[in-house]
Amino acid sequence: RVQLVESGGGSVQAGGSLRLSCIVSGYTYTGGCLAWFRQLPGKEREGVASLDFGTGSTAYADSVQVRFAITRDSAGNTTYLQMSSLNPEDAAVYYCAARAGACYLAADWYDIWGQGTKVTVSS
Repeated sequence: RVQLVESGGGSVQAGGSLRLSCIVSGYTYTGGCLAWFRQLPGKEREGVASLDFGTGSTAYADSVQVRFAITRDSAGNTTYLQMSSLNPEDAAVYYCAARAGACYLAADWYDIWGQGTKVTVSS
């Protein structure tokens, strides 16, 4: 059974940085995708970044392009979301999600989710 566990959330001032981690266990597919989403109360989950496990290709939402980077450690067990130049609009609960197929920045495509980690950005 695949499990995802996020960590690294917290409070930061505008302009600061945070690195979120997503530890993946039980994932036996040779390809697939891991993506990061974020969600504010009462709003839909927004796709932030994705990483194709097979090709290494990445994709980003326009709102985070250049400022965020999704990477994976060499062992393949942990995926990171490095967030820089944070602003109050980035504050949300961040989730990582996985699927066995291609990457999409749309939550409906994913059926494996972590519990989320909260990011607060003060101005």
